[in-house]
This record gives sequence, structure tokens and C-alpha cells, in this order.
Amino acid sequence: MGTWDVGPFDNDNDTAADFAGDLDDAAPAERLPMIRGALLRCADSGEYLDTPDAERAVAAAALVVAQHPEGPPACSVYGPSEAVPRLPGELRLLAVEALDRVVAPASELAELWGDAPSGPRWRRGVARLRDALDPPVPPQEEVLFAV
Repeated sequence: MGTWDVGPFDNDNDTAADFAGDLDDAAPAERLPMIRGALLRCADSGEYLDTPDAERAVAAAALVVAQHPEGPPACSVYGPSEAVPRLPGELRLLAVEALDRVVAPASELAELWGDAPSGPRWRRGVARLRDALDPPVPPQEEVLFAV
């Protein structure tokens, strides 16, 4: 798989960078529906998720994460340069669903990264995005009930 990096806006056929450019070109009121649409197309993709829909969903999820208080910024030279509107909290769950779908066995993008030397690094990046939106529950240290 030919890519220049593993970040949300870094991919071989410019899909995510084009998505960012489309967001920049869109009227401010159109940006939220575009982000929601990218996440929905991925989460509701059916049996098999094609790479372009997965790449757009990862980029959209990175924008959701960037607005989360604990999330890293979606900084990339290829990301949007225009302001992204305040995204509603309900997009967090949709972004989690989309990211889970991106790394599922029936995802073309996951298959491609599975064969790439940087595949584990890409998976860790997707996992970091997901964990920022839906942090894993830490293991419990003490027993609350005796059984």
C-alpha cells in the first residue's frame, strides 16, 4: 500500500485530503452534514467497507476527536484549513461505530494496512482516536462484593 504516513489525512489516493478540501470549499452550514455523512456511510456500509469510505470516516472521526477535551488536535497539512463547526456530542458514538467498522475484518482499508509494514502503527492511531472518544474502562483494583 503506497502511503506517505499513517495519519487520518495521509493516504495514497488523497481521499481524506480531498475530503478536507471539500469541507474547506463548502459553506459553513454544510460542513457538519458532510462530516456526519462520512461517518454514517462507513458505519452503515453493509457487508464490505470500501477504502474511500473508510478513509473519509477516519478523517471525519479525527475532526470529532479534535473537539473532544481529551482529544489530540487534527493537525495535518492535508486536513481542513477552514474552521470546522462545533460538532454535537452524538457524533462521538457515530465516530466510534465508524472506527470500529474501519478496523473490522470486512474492511478493505484494514486489509490493505494488514499487509503494510506500517500497519500496526496505523491500527494504533485508529485505536487512539477511538479511545479518545470512548475510553476503555480501567480494570477494577478492589473487590466490591464477596462471592
